[in-house]
Amino acid sequence: MTRYIFITGGVVSSLGKGLASAVLGSLLQLRGYKVRLRKLDPYLNVDPGTMSPTQHGEVFVTDDGAETDLDLGHYERFTGVTTKKTDNVTTGRIYSDVLARERKGDYLGATIQVIPHVTDAIKEFVRNDITDEDFVLCEIGGTVGDIESLPFLEAIRQLRNELGSDGSCIVHVTLLPYIHAAGELKTKPTQHSVKELQSVGLQPDILLCRTEQPVPIEQRNKIGQFCNVDGDDVIIAEDASSIYYVPLAYNEQGFDKQICRHFKLDDTKPDLNRWISIANDYENPEGEITIAIVGKYTSLQDSYKSLGEAITHGGIANKLRVKVEWIDSELFETDNDDILAHYLADISGLLVPGGFGKRGSEGKINAIRFARQRHVPFLGICFGMQMAVLESARTLANLPNANSSEFGDGGELLVGLMTEWISANSVEQRTDFDDMGGTMRLGAYQCLIKEESLAHKIYESDKISERHRHRYEVNINYEKILAEAGLYISGLSPDGRLPEIVERKDHPFFIAVQFHPELKSKPFQPHPLFTQFTSAAGKHSRLV
Repeated sequence: MTRYIFITGGVVSSLGKGLASAVLGSLLQLRGYKVRLRKLDPYLNVDPGTMSPTQHGEVFVTDDGAETDLDLGHYERFTGVTTKKTDNVTTGRIYSDVLARERKGDYLGATIQVIPHVTDAIKEFVRNDITDEDFVLCEIGGTVGDIESLPFLEAIRQLRNELGSDGSCIVHVTLLPYIHAAGELKTKPTQHSVKELQSVGLQPDILLCRTEQPVPIEQRNKIGQFCNVDGDDVIIAEDASSIYYVPLAYNEQGFDKQICRHFKLDDTKPDLNRWISIANDYENPEGEITIAIVGKYTSLQDSYKSLGEAITHGGIANKLRVKVEWIDSELFETDNDDILAHYLADISGLLVPGGFGKRGSEGKINAIRFARQRHVPFLGICFGMQMAVLESARTLANLPNANSSEFGDGGELLVGLMTEWISANSVEQRTDFDDMGGTMRLGAYQCLIKEESLAHKIYESDKISERHRHRYEVNINYEKILAEAGLYISGLSPDGRLPEIVERKDHPFFIAVQFHPELKSKPFQPHPLFTQFTSAAGKHSRLV
């Protein structure tokens, strides 16, 4: 029997519904249950693919090529369960599918309405593509009271009636603010939030109350009394020292125990050794390094959420605390090397992440040059690899006009829009006139790694699979010229047409990849690229 847990949020956004869902999924796994996690997003975009990272955060890409919400990254990092296209849906996608069916005549001339047609589509999404999972956790984005989320909440209400309380559970994440001027913890926002949820026909079974301060038992019972839940079902989620301690904290508060109690399941004890070890390694490092991330979306760190987590995972693997310096690449769009030295002189490693567009690109190229010349460990990702290619071409290959067609048609185009390539057993094609999402190479693709390369040493394999999200490719026809400049292509697509990895042999650690390795890193299974990058950064830190 598959049981459904619906996670809603109230009072304010950014309370951590995604993290709470991921942690609960992990705790249920450690009790021996099979879980699946999904996200229902109320916004009208079909997916986050064309949304600004500084508004919505990073776009998390699945193996099967879906551009999804960043919370799916939390799901994978805490449970290890590979997410799919069927694990994230938006209002835009729901309406798009409903209207497509209407145009095809699937509704037999019926008047299309939110109820039942839109809500039926939402319910269909929630229950689709489920096999033998014991639990499906569905997070509803936004905040209760938002007009956009009403169809989703109505669909959940209907599902609740269909599944019954034995087959479903509603967890409401809310806020207990501490008013410093008054020295008081306030329960009223939580009461109002639950009342708002009840107004649409949903009664929460469990409350997860985010707070900065310990909550006395009297206030916990008061919350339960006013919100019509048992006092034991009021779970206090106090701010933790790190997200890796949250599974231990939630278990200590009885979150997973109350879930099992709700479903009348045996209270088997979860094996928490995994999270005890991770939290201990994170809290007790043997050294510290500083990694500079030079990007164009640094005003919102969620733009690089998976990246920041993957670097931390590499640090945990090496018993190093990683301090990240987020630097706007436009600061480096200058010929004055003193500015680069001011920001980068004391760093342990440099990382240039993915991105789109010309803005800030020259700053990334200058930062890469600094790392190459100063022998600072360097890792380039996606756009960062393309900028590493342009830096070597301009500085060392006597191609001062080396350029990307993403920036215009001028100069020597070492990076351009690939229009055709082989994927598995089929040929994929794209043009300049496709929709923005349609021009992407998205999802997992294989890469063949050359022996006796740094990449082969890191992966310990000659064939890997990594996730991609980009439009432009390095032109393989420049392979010989780049090699003469000391930049070697060590990883290629199976058809030999698309460079996937470049590296330098005259540098202690200089490697760049066209894919996004951060999307597959987990605290209990750090990605080898980040493990080796942070290790090299630690060695460099001891040398300088």
